[in-house]
Parts: sequence; structure tokens; C-alpha cells
Amino acid sequence: MKALILCAGKGTRLRPLTFTNAKPLIPIANKPTIMYSLEKIRNAGVTEIGLVVNSENIEDFKNVLGDGSQLGIKLSYIIQEHPKGLAHAVKISKEFLDNDDFIMYLGDNLVNFDLKNFIDQFKQGNYESFILLTSVDNPSQFGIAVMEDSKVTKVVEKPKDAPSNLAIIGVYIFTPKVFEAIENIQPSWRGELEITDAIQWLIDNSNNVGAHIVEGWWKDTGKPEDLIEANRTILSNLKERKIEGEIRSDSSVQGMVHIGKNTKIMNSIVRGPVIIGENVTISNAYIGPYTSIGDSAYINSSEIENSIILSYANISNVYIRIESSIIGENSKIYSAERKPYSLKLVIGDYSNIQIPK
Repeated sequence: MKALILCAGKGTRLRPLTFTNAKPLIPIANKPTIMYSLEKIRNAGVTEIGLVVNSENIEDFKNVLGDGSQLGIKLSYIIQEHPKGLAHAVKISKEFLDNDDFIMYLGDNLVNFDLKNFIDQFKQGNYESFILLTSVDNPSQFGIAVMEDSKVTKVVEKPKDAPSNLAIIGVYIFTPKVFEAIENIQPSWRGELEITDAIQWLIDNSNNVGAHIVEGWWKDTGKPEDLIEANRTILSNLKERKIEGEIRSDSSVQGMVHIGKNTKIMNSIVRGPVIIGENVTISNAYIGPYTSIGDSAYINSSEIENSIILSYANISNVYIRIESSIIGENSKIYSAERKPYSLKLVIGDYSNIQIPK
């Protein structure tokens, strides 16, 4: 079995972060989002993985992941020039997949479940396709599946009147039969080849599509608030303290924390769960729960909680607590002691700033 991870999207809902970084490479708990999927796939015994990327972000992925050897996997890069749908991404990957069964992942999904068990169920049921489902409160925003016994009898993309509340959450297994299905479907009203249409063709022509309903948490990290929630969930599962940096005697570090090499904590309070990268300087500051701080950040005389701070960010003398925020790489936030008192901002497209009254 091989794996296919779809990472060709533009990440428009995460701008301006995605102007300079591919969405699946944005870190959660100081690790690129896609790493969680790659590790889960590898741990299930699948090591040949194709990444479907676009011509604009392929170098970003190569710079971070290389050929995958450092993770114990073999990565191939497949370019999808235009966003023509998930089924189109499968279609252009036919040469890589080479008539093998394969698991398909959406690159911005985080799912907490046993992938090996999912694969075993697929093999035991002799299915043409096996999909992951979960119950949702807003089914009209998802692809939806209808089940009878252990079989999927219908799938529909973002229905106005949903026939069930079981959402398709972006993890699928297919046999090569899916290529025949894709050849027999037409682009949707969006001009895309929909994977739900391909699955429906399989249902209509083989009646052998199954599903596993996951009870654990999952997250589509497509929006800033999703990233923050995912960061919070992962940090809440820290099981041990790991301190490799220097904590001065005038500081207090409480709870589950990971603090990287060459990091200095001075006259500050760090209250876990928190993860702090390498070469970070924190002085006269408060770092509250559910915060991740990337490498080489500098934080002085400021308070931060429930936030994601990316590498090389510089936050100084901010006298209002920063919370539920994402601060991008090389960003600067600081307070200037001068009159007249005013805000001086350089803000990228799609930025979101909340100023207290």
C-alpha cells in the first residue's frame, strides 16, 4: 500500500500566514502540521508517500521534508498545476500509485485515531473504498455519507438538506478501481472532479464502499481558530517535562513544558502545557498555558497565553496580554514610549487585529 497526501491548496483562509508558507507546513506545537500525518502513516507501515503540491509551494515542502529519509519514508512530489478537485489530484498521481491500493490524506487534517486498524478493516472487508467519518453538528459544510449496516450507500458534497450527520473527514483508502470511477464522472458546478462523485460511482457500480466512524478528535486546520484549537489539543497531551535550556533562579516553570536547547528563561513565569523551541529568550514575561513558541523568538516584558508564536518573532513591552493569537515568523510587536500615543501598523492582506477599548 502507498499513501497520497494532498497539499496543493492555496490556503486562502489562513492568509497572510500562507503568503509565505504552505498551509500544511504551518507549525502546531512547534511541528509542521503535515508531520503528524506523515508519522501516523509511517507508523502504520506505509512508507512510500506521494505529496501532491503546486508549483508555488513545492520548494517549501522540499526544504522542510526533503526526500523523507530523515523520517524513515520515501517521498515523491507530484505537481497539480491547477485546483481541479481531489479526484483530479488522484488522477494525476496514477503513475506514482502504479496499480497499488493507497490511503489518501488531506494535508491540513489532524486526526487522532489508529490508522493501522483503519487499514486492517479495509483489507478484511475487501472494499473498493473505505472512508473515515465522524458525526458533526453542521453537516451542510461537509461531504456527507449515508450508511446502512457496514456499507456506505450514498455520498453527497455539502448538501443543503443533509441526509445524515456523518461527515467525510479527509482520510480515504482506495483500490485502483477508483481510476475507472474518475474516468466516468464529470466536473461539478465548481469545475472540479469531486472525490465524492467518484465514491458514489463506486457505490453505484460495485456496492462495496465501507466506512469507519471515528469517535476521537479531528481538526481541519483551515482557519486560524482551528490552528489554535489543534495547538491546544496537542499541548494538552504532553506527558512529561523536558527542559534543555537555562532557567534562571528568578523564574518559575510550572506544569508540563518542553524547553529547547540554548533557550533562556529570565525573571519570568512559564505555566504549562507549553512548548518553547531552541535559542529563545524570554525575560520579564508570563507565558501561559497552551502556548507554543518557535525557535529563536524573543519575548520581553509581555504576557502570552493560548497562542502560536512562530520562529524569530520579537514581542517586547506589550502591556496587554496576547491571547488566542498566531504571530508569524519574523514578526515584531512592541510598544514605543513616545507621544502622541498612537498605533503604528504594517499589516498584510487578510490580517485580523483586535484592539481592546
